[in-house]
Amino acid sequence: MADSLPLAVPADGGPLAANLRQMIAVLERERQALAALDADDLICSARAKDALCDELAGIGPQVLDTETRSLAETARQLNEVNRRVRNLLAANVAARIEALGGRHWNGRATYTPARM
Repeated sequence: MADSLPLAVPADGGPLAANLRQMIAVLERERQALAALDADDLICSARAKDALCDELAGIGPQVLDTETRSLAETARQLNEVNRRVRNLLAANVAARIEALGGRHWNGRATYTPARM
């Protein structure tokens, strides 16, 4: 009989809120992986974020209610903190590599995608 009941919007905010909560959890996991320098967990976090971004791609700000807007803002802030931590780690690595080269090494390492 439960199959014949009409679908109701869940009290927890529905799939959008669930996806945003999941994104927040993934961003917190990413922050822990950054702190531990855990490359495997960073890769898992990146994949999870990418999948969640695909889920959220079609949603615009006009459909956000107070709860989901707050969740989205929390996710944005966590992502910004993680971005800053990643940048600091990258700058630290770059400084260490540059220190290894001493004054004789003036070039900067750059990423160039391989052409196929």
